[in-house]
Amino acid sequence: MSGIIWINEADPPAALPPSRLALREPNGLLAVGGSLTPEWLVHAYRAGVFPWYSEGQPILWWTPDPRAVLFPDEFRRSRSLRKSILNRGFETRLDTAFEDVVAACAQPRRRDSGTWITPAMHESYLELHRQGLAHSVETWREDQLVGGLYGVTLGRVFFGESMFTQATDASKVALARLIDECRTRGVGLIDCQMATDHLASLGSRCIPRAQFESLLEELCEDGIELWRG
Repeated sequence: MSGIIWINEADPPAALPPSRLALREPNGLLAVGGSLTPEWLVHAYRAGVFPWYSEGQPILWWTPDPRAVLFPDEFRRSRSLRKSILNRGFETRLDTAFEDVVAACAQPRRRDSGTWITPAMHESYLELHRQGLAHSVETWREDQLVGGLYGVTLGRVFFGESMFTQATDASKVALARLIDECRTRGVGLIDCQMATDHLASLGSRCIPRAQFESLLEELCEDGIELWRG
């Protein structure tokens, strides 16, 4: 990782370098090290930077260009998804099982034996949840958690972190509830971090990093607590 900036664990969040120093390959890798304290994470999110690394690696900080985002008004609620919402016996809830959602998201996928949600990451987002900054949207059926997602809210931005499903369309149903909440609460942007075909099918698109950072300056306003209560 030649050219990468290394940060000491004891350094303040301001030690995170500006995004213009991020690598092009791998796309958006900005720095290594630092900390996962709430102060670090909030500072990073406001700057458009997020942690993503595997167990056994140091903390890696990323700010890809372009950036995958989902504007709530551009969400594609397909006919099949509408049927799933109405006819599959799903119920959605907010923040009733945050730790369980993170734990489910941390389970290795079928084609991958590892996970990027390390124990340290898990605990860091639990602390953000305790502070009212991290939230879960859960899909339940017959009182069983079958899907969901979690992320961080700052001002009018929801920074999506991960999602999981254990029943057909369960994670999409959670995302549809998130979209409804964003529209109701005035949240104008969902950060999807990395582009995927799955998210693109639901309405996400890629925008230049500079545009993403401008949106954060506008929408991550101090003092706005749209998600509390």
